[in-house]
Amino acid sequence: MQPAFASNDTTATPIWLVDPGTWPALRGRLDPAAVAFADAVGFEPKPGRHLLVPDGQGRLAGVLFGIEPSGQAGRDPFQPGRLPGLLPRGTYRFAEPPADARLAALAFALGAYRFGRYRDGGDTAGEVRLVPPEAAGHDLACVAEAVYLARDLVNTPSNDMGPAELEEVARKLAERHGGRLRSVVGEALLAENLPLVHAVGRASARAPRLIDIVWGDPAAPKVTLVGKGVCFDTGGLDLKTEAAMRLMKKDMGGAASVLALAHMIMGRGLPVRLRVLIPAVENAVSGDAMRPLDVVRSRRGLTVEIGNTDAEGRLVLADALALADEEAPDLLIDMGTLTGAARVALGPELPPFYTDDDALAHDLARHAAAEHDPVWRLPLWRPYESMLDSKVADINNVGTGGFAGSILCALFLARFVAAAKSFLHLDIYAWTPSARPGRPEGGECQAARALYALLCERYG
Repeated sequence: MQPAFASNDTTATPIWLVDPGTWPALRGRLDPAAVAFADAVGFEPKPGRHLLVPDGQGRLAGVLFGIEPSGQAGRDPFQPGRLPGLLPRGTYRFAEPPADARLAALAFALGAYRFGRYRDGGDTAGEVRLVPPEAAGHDLACVAEAVYLARDLVNTPSNDMGPAELEEVARKLAERHGGRLRSVVGEALLAENLPLVHAVGRASARAPRLIDIVWGDPAAPKVTLVGKGVCFDTGGLDLKTEAAMRLMKKDMGGAASVLALAHMIMGRGLPVRLRVLIPAVENAVSGDAMRPLDVVRSRRGLTVEIGNTDAEGRLVLADALALADEEAPDLLIDMGTLTGAARVALGPELPPFYTDDDALAHDLARHAAAEHDPVWRLPLWRPYESMLDSKVADINNVGTGGFAGSILCALFLARFVAAAKSFLHLDIYAWTPSARPGRPEGGECQAARALYALLCERYG
């Protein structure tokens, strides 16, 4: 499915975005017949209200859509994301683009997304399209396409999205932008010193792998993205309950989000040397599964005691981060669907992030707010590192006492990064539990747009 944007079309139906403060002035500019019709049906410019306004021949002349006033606390700039579900098929334009025209247009496109792969007639692409305002920017379609990509990956069930299928998507993306992809598969993971990736994925009949994409000028600043690619997570021998396992097709949401971010970066042609590392595995149950209290030596050399086989995401990320760190990137970012603790603390809409770089944290928070792609900083609280102590190994993959689960995961991962100039960890959810404007229920691309805006500012 392609983003719902159209080229300039003078016949596109106008959409007027109105609030109680702007409605009186707009009434004075509209055709009197349109105003009379709006009054007759009792239209009020409340957020989310819409009215299809006919012309004298009964054809659609325009659309009135209520939004929250500019400057209102808690205002949702994604309200126009409701429109694709309200409008008849056709091409539309904002008659008077709002101050945040880019977000309004993006919300429209993201609200038009539908996952129709398994339904006859499920692909409604092209039925409702928007001519984006000039102020929206030239890369808006690329950003929307990247979000669609991440959503499609997360929404695809695991029988059709295993490690090999995820690699194929990554390969096509790399080839599209002139990047190079290398994959280390199965037993070769041990030969290339990626033992944690192998340990997590070896129980599955679908071979684990490390996907490695390189793009850009080798002399440019090095930006490396690492995404958790657990294509399905049973929990391993520490088996999940039925309810906890139900959504585990989304456990590769970190990989989906870093691929989306990579698409934005490469599509824009940012002057960076980009590397994308995705440990792609299925955490399955078999006679070859890793066991609780096994000890595995990691790529970095640290021995890891497996306190819980369901804390597998941090294990595969640890080896990938160690590999990334070996070339001392300027910025190393990892993303993964990692802890229920993050959801308990901040809910599904607000992923926590961790970094020791205060300037990076400030910049990310600023761009997250501007892009309506929220994140929230939590501390890498070093005194909690003792909770990861093991009596038989250098570190345990889970903490003791059940406290601070997301922070402990971040602290665990930070132990595998030493040379990177800046390190950023994000614990995302990658799912929208109930539909909101611009965010249909299902797979979601979190934090990638905020990160992209930050990278554009730093390197663009």
